[in-house]
Amino acid sequence: KLPVMKTLLRLIALLSAVLIVSSAPPTCYSRMLSLSKEITESFRDLQISKAVDPCVETLPRLYLDIHNYCVLAKLRDFVAYPRCERVLQVSALKEKARSLYTIMIFYCRRDLVFLTDDCNALENPF
Repeated sequence: KLPVMKTLLRLIALLSAVLIVSSAPPTCYSRMLSLSKEITESFRDLQISKAVDPCVETLPRLYLDIHNYCVLAKLRDFVAYPRCERVLQVSALKEKARSLYTIMIFYCRRDLVFLTDDCNALENPF
């Protein structure tokens, strides 16, 4: 019985450690990274959706790399784009982009390291 109890206690300790690690609050960097990926994926989904307004085809490309200095201009340009305001998905995407820009500029600027300033990489990511 004693070896079984030790094994159970180790298992409980291991599971507790996993829960503690996975429930740690996100860092500024992890929040920027996850939001940029979410925005990029939402934009990609919007582009391939057939039920969306034709104006979506005219939107500026939105591939985001938070390590590229040009991402700040890309976010500004996308949020300021005057068309498609009536499309709810585009308005929601613009709001997320605005949030990411605010996080990057005001809250997390000390955590942000730009590794490149290659604007073409944001236009043709593949």
